[in-house]
This record gives sequence, structure tokens and C-alpha cells, in this order.
Amino acid sequence: MSTNVNRRQFERIALNPAYTQVAVRLLDEDHFTLQGHTYDISEGGVQFELDRGIEPGTRIALQITLPEAFRGQYADIGPGRSVFVFGTVVWLEDEDERGPVRMAAVFTSFAREGDRERLLRQLAAKAARRAA
Repeated sequence: MSTNVNRRQFERIALNPAYTQVAVRLLDEDHFTLQGHTYDISEGGVQFELDRGIEPGTRIALQITLPEAFRGQYADIGPGRSVFVFGTVVWLEDEDERGPVRMAAVFTSFAREGDRERLLRQLAAKAARRAA
């Protein structure tokens, strides 16, 4: 009998980090100053890496640009290619290791009207392709 319990509220969709950019800014900054890559995403949060770690509990804004293949038939153009969210960093890998630091954030709100719906459409399209 397995004792592994999935405590996640939302299904995570794995992404190819090489093609999924994320830009991050601390809320006291005027623009996105950190660039990195996304590993997985769900309706409720994202796992990503940056060149430097951000302490858990820190509130951030993220611009997540999903790759063309992920957007599929729901491909948006222009600013619609990105989803803008506010979130809180919930965990951080050991930042003393060499290279980029992996961390995760839980979403607290979507920054623009329609961003949540856009993300949900894209997640549903990706899940449907994976199940086929």
C-alpha cells in the first residue's frame, strides 16, 4: 500500500525549461530584473529557476511566457503570449550550490483580466494532448 499522498490542489504540467521563460520582480521594484526558466506550472503556482535565490515568504510578480507548442490552438499573439501573476515564494533549493537556483511560488492573484482564463485554456490544451 502506497503512503504517498498528493497534497496539491492543482495538477502540475511539466514544461521544457529551455523554451519557457520567466521574468521576476520584487514588489518594491519598478521593472522585471530577474530572468529565468520555468519547470512546471499549474493553476495555483509555478516551479522555476533564477541565477539567484529569493527567500521563501517574499512576494513577487512574474511574467511567464509559455512556448508556442504549449499554446497550441489557443495561441495568443503580442502581450497575450505571457501570463502575469503575483505570487509568494514558498520554497528554495540550496542556493549555495553552483548554478541557477530552483524555487517555487504559489499564485496569489493574476495581474491582468483574462490571464487566469488564458492559463486555464493552455493547461487544458496541454493536458488533452498528453492524454491522447
